[in-house]
Amino acid sequence: MSLKLLYGFHAVGARLRVAPQSMRELLVDASRHDARMRQLLLRAEQAGVQAQAVPGARLDALVGERRHQGVVARVEALAQPTTLDAVLDGAGDAPLLLGLDGVTDPHNLGAMLRSADAAGAHAVFAPKDRAVGLTPAAAKVASGAADTVPYLMVTNMARALAGLRERGVRVVGAAGEAPASVFRTDLRGPLALVLGAEGSGLRRLVREGCDELVHIPMQGSVDSLNVSVAAGVCLFEAVRQRAAA
Repeated sequence: MSLKLLYGFHAVGARLRVAPQSMRELLVDASRHDARMRQLLLRAEQAGVQAQAVPGARLDALVGERRHQGVVARVEALAQPTTLDAVLDGAGDAPLLLGLDGVTDPHNLGAMLRSADAAGAHAVFAPKDRAVGLTPAAAKVASGAADTVPYLMVTNMARALAGLRERGVRVVGAAGEAPASVFRTDLRGPLALVLGAEGSGLRRLVREGCDELVHIPMQGSVDSLNVSVAAGVCLFEAVRQRAAA
């Protein structure tokens, strides 16, 4: 049985809501008695999960310097699709995917998983060699979305994009110098949005694997957005267009 650590109110609370049966141990700081902790303990009790009050030092030892907010849980990994083909098989007529090329910051990954969940995306995927894994820090920032949005790591990003195109998925990459605006590009239908790391952007072969490149128009003095913010803009422009259609 594969167990992992979740910590923080958002991540642990989301797991209690989505899959309480997967929680094997719930540890809470014995010194916290505030309303937020009482609410979490009530949710755990309602879900049939017993919480164990422990010294804060024990929680510190489990997660190191990360901010656990007095809540740490050991949970089973939830079953999710493990390939893009499996995701597409269950995604219906208009799958929405988010591809990340070279994103190595767990906080950015967590924020993008959260945006992907909010936008109804079916999966987030990234290459194995230039990407952050689904770390506890990423799961905490994702606020439960790591349990609901599959995060797939592919061996070769360019080949993965080629496979998506073969299955009728349009691949749209984000690049600051692209001539087309994301707001004037058709994002309906089967779609994979692909974003690169800040600074380096999309690698050459990944760019060549895109059907089209788009940019987000910037109105102020800065010339780019944080990659997690850019992902949210692109995802919700796709959501807006699909809702209008």
